[in-house]
Amino acid sequence: MPVLILGATSRIAQAIAAEYAAAGETLYLAARDADEAERIAADLRVRHSATATAAAFDARDFDSHPALIAAAAEAMGGIDIAIVAFGETGEQKESESDFRKALSVIEVNYTGAVSVCEALAAHMAAHATENRSGVIAGISTVAGDRGRPSNYFYGSAKGGFSLYLQGLRGRMRRHGVHVMTAKLGFVDTPMTYGLKTRIPIASPEAAARAITRGIRRRKDTLYYPRFWRFVMFAIKAIPERLFKRLSV
Repeated sequence: MPVLILGATSRIAQAIAAEYAAAGETLYLAARDADEAERIAADLRVRHSATATAAAFDARDFDSHPALIAAAAEAMGGIDIAIVAFGETGEQKESESDFRKALSVIEVNYTGAVSVCEALAAHMAAHATENRSGVIAGISTVAGDRGRPSNYFYGSAKGGFSLYLQGLRGRMRRHGVHVMTAKLGFVDTPMTYGLKTRIPIASPEAAARAITRGIRRRKDTLYYPRFWRFVMFAIKAIPERLFKRLSV
C-alpha cells in the first residue's frame, strides 16, 4: 500500500512512517529538509527492509505541489494514503509585532496544507476505483477548536484547516476517498519542550498508533489523547464574556 507522508521529519511523522514500514508498506517521505528525509528513509530501509523514497517539499511553494503528488504516485505506483503532517507553531509575540512572521504561520498551517490537499484530492478523485479509494489524513490540533490570546495565529490557521478538511470530507465522499482530521493535544515534540502542565503528554509513538488506527477505521475526526474531546467540549461551552477573561 503506497503511503505519502508530507512533513516527514517531524517526530510524529517519523513514528507514523515507522508504523507503516513495519507493516511492509511502501513509503514516500517528503519534507523541507530533504537530507533529513533521506536519512529517515535510509533508516527505514535498513531497519524494516522497507521501500522508502525521500524528496524535497516546501509547503509555501504552492505551484510545486501538483508535481510533487505526481512524482510520489509515479514512484510508488499510486497513492493509497496521504498524511499531511507538517506545521509551524511560530512565536505569538513575534507574530503580533511582525506580520511577516504571522503570515509564515498562516501560509504553512493553512494555505500550504490546503494547497497540497487540493492537489491530492484532484489526483485521488481521478484515480479512485472500487477497490482503491484512498485516504487523506490531516494532522491538526485541539488549539484550533477555540481562539486563545496565547496562540491565536497558529490556532486560527489550524482551526481553518480543520474546517477545510470537514468540507473536503463531504466533497470526496462521492469519489470513495476518505478524509480524516486528527486533532492532537499535548504530544512530546519540540513544540511542548519545557511545558509545565498537569495534563498528560503523549508520546509520538502512541500518537502515531492512534492516527494509523484511525485511518484503518476511517474515522472522521480523531482526538488524541481521547480525553481532549471532552476537554475541548467543556472549553467551547464557556461563554465568550467569561472566556476572554481567562489567561490561556
